[in-house]
Amino acid sequence: MKDFSVDPNIAKANTLHTDFYNSPEVFETSKEKIFAATWQFIGSTDLVKEPGDAHPFTLLENYLNEPLVLTKDKEGEVRLLSNVCTHRGNVVVDSPCNLTHLRCRYHGRSFHLNGKLNAMPEFKEVENFPAESDHLHELNLFQWKKWLFTSLGQKYPVDVFFRDMMQRVSWMPLDNFVYRPDLSKEFYVKANWALYCENYLEGFHVPFVHAGLNSVLDYGDYATELFFPYSNLQVGMAKKDEDCFDLPTDSPDFGKKIAAYYFWVFPNMMFNFYPWGLSVNVVKPISPNETKVEFISYVWDETKLNKGAGAGLDKVEREDEEIVENVQKGIQSRFYTQGRYSVTREQGTHHFHRILGEFMK
Repeated sequence: MKDFSVDPNIAKANTLHTDFYNSPEVFETSKEKIFAATWQFIGSTDLVKEPGDAHPFTLLENYLNEPLVLTKDKEGEVRLLSNVCTHRGNVVVDSPCNLTHLRCRYHGRSFHLNGKLNAMPEFKEVENFPAESDHLHELNLFQWKKWLFTSLGQKYPVDVFFRDMMQRVSWMPLDNFVYRPDLSKEFYVKANWALYCENYLEGFHVPFVHAGLNSVLDYGDYATELFFPYSNLQVGMAKKDEDCFDLPTDSPDFGKKIAAYYFWVFPNMMFNFYPWGLSVNVVKPISPNETKVEFISYVWDETKLNKGAGAGLDKVEREDEEIVENVQKGIQSRFYTQGRYSVTREQGTHHFHRILGEFMK
């Protein structure tokens, strides 16, 4: 497989080779090297509000395809378990429910809400049973306020992905953010997942692609901050005072007219904080040239909806879709394999490409 390493000097570097986006082999290899190894967004604790609640889901459906189930036991502890019966591999929980234990409908094997085996019919004669492998596998579960994340791997600690974002917005009353299904949407983009992410990671295109957004952001003061190793931040400055955050004195940005914080966490998560609340964007690969993007909205101050940089997000998304889908067509050209970076405007994309190169070695 091609070496996708990118020169750390942005002034000398070439962009990622187009084989990364076009190759089915690279797409499949990325599944384990990138997505199974890193942290993924699950949702909020609202999925399991009461003791006994169980919420099944598939982690990155159509790609990782890992059946999992969130549970809340009688002591109120939230756990994340494999949703695959350890007897014959049947999916245990089919739909959200409240129960006293998890029971497989195939042969009746049951598990406690912490994943430990409870009972199994017709197994009295089985030797060395139960063994550790007969319990449901419990996965790493990271909780930031009400939001939950997991990783299928063990290699990367959670703090190197989320630490800087958590510190920067620690003054926000995140527990008061309310999920709004009416403002949450799904989009299907005919482009590689990485093209969608790298478009997000630079404000260079804003004056050319997003006329409405450009009218409320001060492009001259648009800034990118690289957090190492696996996240970064774009700060959008407001042109009008009424379209910015009311920052407390203990914020490192106090005194600035900030319209939006655009946090990106490798490989596929965006956390867009606006004065009205938060839009979480999760980029989910489907195929080398198709991606599903989920917009999940949490409202903090409804009076500020549809104002400033956080207004018209559907329109901004459609504009991004159009340009990214055009890039997907372009990267299949025989006459284009790599480009160069703007030193002043594409630091975020360069950072992303360097991480991709690191994970794909």
